[in-house]
Amino acid sequence: MGPVQPTSTSSSVTQVARAPRTKARLPDPGGPRGVLASGQAVGEPDGARRPEPGRDPPPLRDAVVDPPPPRRGRLTRRAPLGTPRRDMAALPRLVLASASPRRRDLLEAAGVRFEVCPADLPEERREGEPADVFARRTASSKARAVAARLDARAPRLVLGADTVVVVGEQVLGKPTDPADAVRLLALLVGRTHCVLTGVSLLDRVSGWEGQVVVETRVRMRTAGEEELRDYVATGEPLDKAGAYAVQGEGGRRFVEALEGSESNVIGLPLEETLALLREAEERTSSAASPAPPGERTR
Repeated sequence: MGPVQPTSTSSSVTQVARAPRTKARLPDPGGPRGVLASGQAVGEPDGARRPEPGRDPPPLRDAVVDPPPPRRGRLTRRAPLGTPRRDMAALPRLVLASASPRRRDLLEAAGVRFEVCPADLPEERREGEPADVFARRTASSKARAVAARLDARAPRLVLGADTVVVVGEQVLGKPTDPADAVRLLALLVGRTHCVLTGVSLLDRVSGWEGQVVVETRVRMRTAGEEELRDYVATGEPLDKAGAYAVQGEGGRRFVEALEGSESNVIGLPLEETLALLREAEERTSSAASPAPPGERTR
């Protein structure tokens, strides 16, 4: 089953992202090893033969091979954080309804044009509310709250996002103080937890809203209380869901395996967010395009 695509009507959870295939240089297949009886080198297409004695060997060629296995015992390769997209400049400018510097960094790295207008809303989970529903609802509330404050000159698209950490039956947000950060980390080390980010893209002109919820699984090694206190003393975990930063010291010190999107753990799943932006642009372009002559209203 392939990755779940974002939809404007319901939330979805992405499946394991696969690392991109990479280019590698293969050695000359005409050596003494790896040659079939027909003279064809192992791995060569049918009809390919090694060079005859006395002739120059063919030049090295490019081939697509799988990347090497992950280090540090990772169960799966980390999904790429995303690279700048040449077509992002063609997409409409948006308003980011978040004060998170990590989300700003991710959008800038992807080449997205945006303004920042934090929502400043309380992030309170309702009793019995599933974690994915909570993340999606909060992201939508942030986008709608900011959209209501904007004037007509502001960009029409507003992006809201909310990240939560789930371990067992508990949903973890940001720590309230250093002691709470140590408590949250103690719940995470030595086990696997899930990071969920809800994303909402609202077109405040048409009223269309695209939503997606993305899940990433993270495994942490065991660690003692002194290690956790030392990490909290750096100040890094105090403003982050789950009290750690996967892209910083928290990732280097404790994370053993990560399955899915790393940018999702940082605070914004790039691939799914960019897909929502493209969908919004397509809808805007479609609405602005004149109808064919035979379909125009008389």
